[in-house]
Order: sequence, then C-alpha cells, then structure tokens
Amino acid sequence: MTKNTIKLLDVVALIVDIPEYNLWRGQVGTVVELLADGAAFEVEFSDRNGRTYESVGLHPEQIMVLYFERSSPDIKPEMVTA
Repeated sequence: MTKNTIKLLDVVALIVDIPEYNLWRGQVGTVVELLADGAAFEVEFSDRNGRTYESVGLHPEQIMVLYFERSSPDIKPEMVTA
C-alpha cells in the first residue's frame, strides 16, 4: 500500500499478528493519527462498547483499508479457486 491510500479515520484490519500487543491478524481498528508524514499510522482498537484496549503505531504494510461501498450492479461475481 502506498501512504496515500490510508487516511485519517479509515477503518483498517491487521494483516499481520502483533503478539507483543496481543493483536492478531483480522482485528479491526481505526486510524486516529497520521505519523511521519503518512509513513506510519496510529491505529486504535476498541471493544464492542467503544472502549479503547490498544493504540499502536503501524506501518502501511501491516494493515489494509476496509471498504463499505456497495459494489456496482454491473460487476459479475467471479468464482475464485485455489
């Protein structure tokens, strides 16, 4: 990911485990601060009640942005096989 693809308040998911913070791939957080001119991001992880349980600086290669837009009706789903 380039630094221009992640913005303040983006919802992101971890794509790596960070055991020293008890954070695991797939956990979802929110970008709350841009660090080092967008080269890193402060991501806040909260529980279901909105209480922050961890806030950690991450590099773009550790996270992916989650998108919630509806897909175009013109796009036909494709079967992906491994």
